[in-house]
Amino acid sequence: MERSRLALVLAILISFQGAILVRSDASDHRYKEGDPVPLYANKVGPFHNPSETYRYFDLPFCVTGHEREKTEALGEVLNGDRLVSAPYELNFRTEKDSKVVCRRKLTKEQVAQFREAVKKDYYFQMYYDDLPIWGFIGTVDKEGKTDPSEYKYFLYKHIQFDILYNKDRVVEISARMDPHSVVDLTEDKDVDVEFMYTAKWKETDTPFEKRMEKYSQSSSLPHHLEIHWFSIINSCVTVLLLTGFLATILMRVLKNDFMKYAQDEEAADDQEETGWKYIHGDVFRFPKHKSLFAAALGSGTQLFALTIFIFMLALVGVFYPYNRGALFTALVVIYALTSGIAGYTATSFYIQLEGSNWVRNLLLTGCLFCGPLFLMFCFLNTVAIVYSATAALPFGTILVIVLIWTLVTSPLLVLGGIAGKNSKSEFQAPVRTTKYPREIPPLPWYRSTLPQMAMAGFLPFSAIYIELYYIFASVWGHRIYTIYSILFIVFIILLIVTAFITVALTYFQLAAEDHEWWWRSFLCGGSTGLFIYGYCLYYYYARSDMSGFMQTSFFFGYMACICYGFFLMLGSVGFRASLLFVRHIYRSIKCE
Repeated sequence: MERSRLALVLAILISFQGAILVRSDASDHRYKEGDPVPLYANKVGPFHNPSETYRYFDLPFCVTGHEREKTEALGEVLNGDRLVSAPYELNFRTEKDSKVVCRRKLTKEQVAQFREAVKKDYYFQMYYDDLPIWGFIGTVDKEGKTDPSEYKYFLYKHIQFDILYNKDRVVEISARMDPHSVVDLTEDKDVDVEFMYTAKWKETDTPFEKRMEKYSQSSSLPHHLEIHWFSIINSCVTVLLLTGFLATILMRVLKNDFMKYAQDEEAADDQEETGWKYIHGDVFRFPKHKSLFAAALGSGTQLFALTIFIFMLALVGVFYPYNRGALFTALVVIYALTSGIAGYTATSFYIQLEGSNWVRNLLLTGCLFCGPLFLMFCFLNTVAIVYSATAALPFGTILVIVLIWTLVTSPLLVLGGIAGKNSKSEFQAPVRTTKYPREIPPLPWYRSTLPQMAMAGFLPFSAIYIELYYIFASVWGHRIYTIYSILFIVFIILLIVTAFITVALTYFQLAAEDHEWWWRSFLCGGSTGLFIYGYCLYYYYARSDMSGFMQTSFFFGYMACICYGFFLMLGSVGFRASLLFVRHIYRSIKCE
């Protein structure tokens, strides 16, 4: 039964990964001279607000009446892509010079709409044979003018496409706006516009297989890469040296503790115990709110598994530049398929903690991460609907996600929970727990939870903050991130440092005869997530030009969910490391 279930899950995973790996429909087309090549207009939006994008034809561009919408995959819709056939005809190897698309009279309202778009630095994005094209829709003349009311606003009306081909395939395309062919939008009056385009074709030796390399070069130019590697190595060496010093000190202190306790045992059995040995009867006393603790551990373990799978796909090259929506598809599918891990981990640990209501624990596990994420999605989707932005998900897409959650996530969570309940493994404690808990002695303020979390989060955060800038510039900007190998190295260092710093703080807590280390180790491990959210505030105000209610709410809303996910994942890593450490030190001494 278990084998057949495992085989089924593997088959689903392989089929979904196959779906993720499939490139879009146009990418392998060969053409003859004069053949139509698909050109889709995607979206327009303010350049500095990546989440605030609108449909191309929300602006009064030329409409031919033959526009048709492209059917999109789940990931593309989640990414905010809304592809519709563009009014330009770029047939294979067919040159066109100043071809008129349409002549139209813009009303005062349409002029005001275009002017507002030019003022906000609107750009457009299209796809030609699955190659992305960008361009600005207009320009602002600020030369010699200090007062914004004196600025002049111009709309580009002539676009030139430069297309490179290799034999019967399209290899590269770029769009240039003609700065001499513009329409003045400064005044509120009706304007006659003649929209035109030019197509120039040129042969190239670049093979079709390498046509996407152009888009990843910006993040791997020699000087960029050199600075990137140098900063990462510098950060990692500093952090690892600090970790090494701390490890050496901790090992020496532990060695002295072991020798001292061994001598105490030989010298006098009735001598009073001190330090962490003194609380051996309480150290494995189960934590308060054990159902919530087990659920947090299960959710964190699932998110850790999700991250590892995403890295595996990234390192084998699935997320190449402009593989529209591949990352979103992978996140949704892999999260659904790994929910069994959350169910198994949470329920088996809850049973180990002698919990009785495992069904409630399973429900809590299912809602702990998904619940806040769903509430945040409802709020942000409402904001996007009010703004009529492409980030607003259609009803059909929401239905698909609900079906995935109902038919895949929930059953796997329940199956994992049942397997965890039936595992019947007992909690492995090397020492017996006493009937009544010892009183914790009064401790200085810096040994309380919040200062300890601040100390625990700072070192792992310092290991990743350089890399965070590159990731933020990619997710919340227009940079392309392709160097997943560096990111994976940084992730491994983050795990090592988080585990170590949590172990060190757990030791100092036990040495101060404070035996309530379970929740503390989880909170200290996860505190890096709070530091990342603090970095969000810095990035928004100091490093980006994002503005407006929609972009601000999307940035802080979705980053809150991501940081909460980091909190759960790193918290479970910190607790696991502390549990191994505590078991090891109490196994190494003789306790009555």
